[in-house]
Amino acid sequence: MELWFTEEHTENVRFSMKVDKQLYSGKSEFQRIDIFESVEFGRVMALDGYLMLTEKDEFIYHEMITHVPMCVHPNAKKVLVIGGGDGGTVRELLRYESIEHIDLVEIDEEVVEVSKKYLPQTACGLDNPKVHCHYEDGLRFIRRVENEYDVIIVDSTDPFGPGEGLFTKEFYGNCYKALHEDGIMVNQHESPFYDEDAYAMQRAHKRIKQSFPISKVYQLHIPTYPSGHWLFGFASKKYHPVNDADFDKWNKLGLKTKYYNTNLHKASFAMPNYVEEMLRDVES
Repeated sequence: MELWFTEEHTENVRFSMKVDKQLYSGKSEFQRIDIFESVEFGRVMALDGYLMLTEKDEFIYHEMITHVPMCVHPNAKKVLVIGGGDGGTVRELLRYESIEHIDLVEIDEEVVEVSKKYLPQTACGLDNPKVHCHYEDGLRFIRRVENEYDVIIVDSTDPFGPGEGLFTKEFYGNCYKALHEDGIMVNQHESPFYDEDAYAMQRAHKRIKQSFPISKVYQLHIPTYPSGHWLFGFASKKYHPVNDADFDKWNKLGLKTKYYNTNLHKASFAMPNYVEEMLRDVES
């Protein structure tokens, strides 16, 4: 008998992958967590039936959400990661010797523990002494913070369930307040392709645009995410994501990456026309 994992991308579109075996299934206070071994993508994490990451393509997401802001900010020392309990964003941040302190705010401690056990290549940095884990709601955490961080990375799930509060105008305004005067925020920005995802993307962009003087969107390709076409948001008090990036300085770091490079960094901010139109609709 063959086993398959299937995720509904829309009411009319499903994505399936063949599964070798289930490694873990449990229900935390917040959500159901599943880890299974797949034939094509290696180990996979799903939350409430929605695919979060696979061993084969997680590097795309985590490199692009991390190295873009780190290439732009000239001296990031203190970073806040909201969500990201799988540890992939923290892993990439720890490659920068300049970073002195990382706060990880994850609402579900079980996600962290399961990731450490079953996804060690992703969660390998979570026990680093530079990393400080806080198990609480990100919206509540950020309300208490002011002028604290150089970079905030919002590595959230989709805008429903535990991640819903991380897509509100209040949350983005609090992120602005929590950043230093030259701070940068990057967020998971959904897909522009399917209608429901596109609506969430537009709503998030409109709210961020109301809080930050510089607000841009960049794109990447993740094979296992709905439509494969995914967006991140880049918001800053001071720095333009391309004009103010020091590409020579980043290249001299000698970091070996599988997806990110500085040419791709520049190009990723060029949007297809249909996405440009969606962004203009909410910007006006």
